[in-house]
Amino acid sequence: MLAYSYLCTLDMKEITINDATLRQAASEGMDAFVGAFVTAIKGAIGGELTPETLQELNTDQITLLAWEALHQEVMDGGFIQLIHNGYGPFIFKNPFAKVLKQVWNMKELGKLVYDARTLYNKYHEQIECDCTDDEFMALFEQFPEFDDMDDKFVECEEEWTEQIARYIDENIEKFAVIK
Repeated sequence: MLAYSYLCTLDMKEITINDATLRQAASEGMDAFVGAFVTAIKGAIGGELTPETLQELNTDQITLLAWEALHQEVMDGGFIQLIHNGYGPFIFKNPFAKVLKQVWNMKELGKLVYDARTLYNKYHEQIECDCTDDEFMALFEQFPEFDDMDDKFVECEEEWTEQIARYIDENIEKFAVIK
């Protein structure tokens, strides 16, 4: 589904956020602050991640969209759901974990993504298969190796969201123009 590379071109799309909107989001907390940037980026690319739209974004913007996908899927149904719903290639076959560790200085989250990639490589074909709801639920019993990773993500999610909000705040120009 999302097996796109982090390819950046010089023809970047300008992402803008209204100053009042950003101030309101910041007053609501880190989730809303991060969400304001996600919403602006998605809005600028028509809401759809494709190889073409990803080429209009820079690495930090793509990494933020990858975080958003990872966050939504894992918080809702763990890494198994993330993989089953087709996000595995986007998360595990791109330099997402490397950017988290080396650029965003989020070593613990980067390590978790690298560890999950090992299981993704081992099991993704079985997890990605079409299945009924009951068969999907059975995947959680078939692949208990993901349990500790899911727990770690949930345990650290608030801290990681705070780190991401701080990174965005310190590097706003990499994410959007505030108007």
